[in-house]
Amino acid sequence: MTDTPFRSWQSVQKEVLARIHSRRWKPGDLIPNEADLAQEFGCARATVNRALQNLADEGLLDRRRKAGTRVATHPVRKATMHIPVIRQEIADKGQEYGYELIRSERVPPPARISDVMESGRRTRVQHIVCIHTADGRPYVLEDRWLNPKWVSAEDMSIFNEISPNEWLVTHVPFTEGEIKFSAMSASKTEAELLSCEEGEALFVIERTTRNKQEAITSVRLIFCRGYRIETTI
Repeated sequence: MTDTPFRSWQSVQKEVLARIHSRRWKPGDLIPNEADLAQEFGCARATVNRALQNLADEGLLDRRRKAGTRVATHPVRKATMHIPVIRQEIADKGQEYGYELIRSERVPPPARISDVMESGRRTRVQHIVCIHTADGRPYVLEDRWLNPKWVSAEDMSIFNEISPNEWLVTHVPFTEGEIKFSAMSASKTEAELLSCEEGEALFVIERTTRNKQEAITSVRLIFCRGYRIETTI
């Protein structure tokens, strides 16, 4: 046991990282099991488990049932992606935010959406189209399909005042999802809504989120020219 007990999983994680970085535990090495580490660090086994799992999630450890935990041979650092509230994103740039609901209707979805949402072609899904502006200029077009389970028909009027982006981020938790990035040429409709030239290249984010594998929403965000995405690693 160490002279000073480790009181938190963060302190255990810091020590494990120190051993990896100092090459005391080299890539591919099998590290001591949770029980032995808990005894050495003078803490609960659950504390060690959380620290090791967090490092495994970051790609620094390789944990396998019945095979133990090894230092990753080829560590993979993962980018952290969060779903921003567009209103806050614009405010953080020092610009005045604006929002306009263009359309909100419950309709049968096209095939690509029913496949993503895992709904039948005859099942009606809420289709919401809105525009976000910064200092009075178009910023992003939000084209969203929303599983009616998460918002009742009576509550849909909320989107007259608040964007589905902001409402979902603050009210509906998700457990998993997919994100795609691409570029597209602006159609006549998109050019009019985003005040750009028809055929102009625009940045697109397509995102689907789920709660325990049940679809919540699928959204296509089409940004005005000059948009730049930022994340952390």
